[in-house]
Amino acid sequence: MLPLWTRRHSPTQHDDGGLHTDTKAALKQWIESARATTDLPSLSRFAPHLERDLDAVTAGLTQPWNSGVVEGHVNRIKMLKRQMFGRAGFALLRKRVLLS
Repeated sequence: MLPLWTRRHSPTQHDDGGLHTDTKAALKQWIESARATTDLPSLSRFAPHLERDLDAVTAGLTQPWNSGVVEGHVNRIKMLKRQMFGRAGFALLRKRVLLS
């Protein structure tokens, strides 16, 4: 078996890019191998956190939707906020957010 960090695909992908039908089982197997690795201690510490919320992680890998659009708007607003830091205040910031 190849070392964990040299694998080309995520634990839930086929070679054609599609998801396994049994994603949860594949993810559990990947988490167990990540927990057992000694070469990357941060990965072995990360594995139990994935296991704690396994249903949400599985849903994130299998559901067709994501929060990318919302994150894009949040990123744009944060950028505007950084640009306006120390300037005219909330009223001007509000106008810039609404007009951009």
